[in-house]
Amino acid sequence: MSNRKPYVREMKRTWWQSSPFYRFYMLREATILPLILFTLFLTFGLGALVKGPEAWQSWLEFMANPVVVAINIVALAGSLLHAQTFFSMMPQVMPIRIKGKPVEKKLIVLAQWAAVAFISLVVLIVV
Repeated sequence: MSNRKPYVREMKRTWWQSSPFYRFYMLREATILPLILFTLFLTFGLGALVKGPEAWQSWLEFMANPVVVAINIVALAGSLLHAQTFFSMMPQVMPIRIKGKPVEKKLIVLAQWAAVAFISLVVLIVV
């Protein structure tokens, strides 16, 4: 057995503040917090829907609270940020070829956004 000490690189708590890339990464990862709250709000809404009209009305009043509306707007922005970053890396992760020729990256990203818009429109029409 060796008496040598293994090298342990020092990791400060503020490691992510040294680079714009890391700051953006941490911002993107922090957007999960309002998304968790949004999911909890919807879950309680489903519970209120099951309990009856009075519970549903109180949930609707809760959802009209300006703080809740602000959390939902931040959650929407976080979801759009996640979609944008995922869509922009998709052509590098899974390049698409048609008849042996690579499809332009912008076209792949635009097709994904078009699919999101179409699905959103269908959901709006159905609901």
